[in-house]
Amino acid sequence: MKKLEASGLTTEEIIQAYRTILLGRRLDERLWQLTRIGKTSFNISGQGHEVGQVAMAMAFQPEKDYFLPYYRDMSACLVWGMTPKDILLGSLGKEDDPSSHGRQMPNHYGSKEHNIVSHSSTVSTQFPLATGVAYGAQLKKADYVTLTATGEGAANQGEVQEAMNFAGVKKLPMVFVIENNGYAISVGVDEQYANEKMSDRGPAYGFPGIQVNGNDFAETYLAFKKAADNARSGKGPTLIELMVTRLTSHSADDDHSIYRTKEDLAGLREKDGLTLFEKQLIEEGYLSQEELKAIDSDLRKEIDQATEAAERMPDPTADSILDQVYAD
Repeated sequence: MKKLEASGLTTEEIIQAYRTILLGRRLDERLWQLTRIGKTSFNISGQGHEVGQVAMAMAFQPEKDYFLPYYRDMSACLVWGMTPKDILLGSLGKEDDPSSHGRQMPNHYGSKEHNIVSHSSTVSTQFPLATGVAYGAQLKKADYVTLTATGEGAANQGEVQEAMNFAGVKKLPMVFVIENNGYAISVGVDEQYANEKMSDRGPAYGFPGIQVNGNDFAETYLAFKKAADNARSGKGPTLIELMVTRLTSHSADDDHSIYRTKEDLAGLREKDGLTLFEKQLIEEGYLSQEELKAIDSDLRKEIDQATEAAERMPDPTADSILDQVYAD
């Protein structure tokens, strides 16, 4: 059996997954371009995380489940229902931005329509918020699961430990994710934590912890499917450490060539999950090289159209600066 076939997903679902992964990459590249030419102020890239994020998000039911992302989770937000135009509106600070109506910095994803809860710039504060959302499901006996994610550097914050402890005690219907790309801005893992694996922390709080290869679509999807099903059936939370590669600098304000070795930087593209997934799709007979190119061409046009549409939208006006900030 083909490895992707073992995921249980249909051919159509696997091809759609690829389209979303590539859409995330091309959109991320567009956001970098807009930042470099001064049309947007900031960008934190998710390049290298796309395969893991899309496989992760596809294991949930976005029409009813809740997602509390972190700033690299753009590709997962696309699975959850946000559009390229939604993302661009946020980066351009437009009034119709669904995340904050242009009142928050870029990469703070949120959409009330799609059950995506925006987060604070203080890293990992989404974790205790997520436990509250999951606790609400338990108290109401509602059939939804809560997913929340952060990076391995931010996972050392106190809020993360409090959230996982509470979730373990209450057996909340949720999945915690640590997307481990090896760097907390410029700090490597040797200086971040002493435990062998971040996933080891799950059992310390009374629930399973597993580490998965975020470049392996089927492995990642199946791990999250099991975790989501367990949460939905009352078996409590799971911690998943998603091993990914950060292909870019931490953000538009960073230069990773200062602290990463030339050998590390030279080998990044060999670890690119997108390239590995494309190779797998060809080898397992899902798509040809020509079909991959056609999809890429279509997505580039879609992003061009979304960019033009977002740039035409109005900016917030000065007299509305407190709207959407304080309740009426």
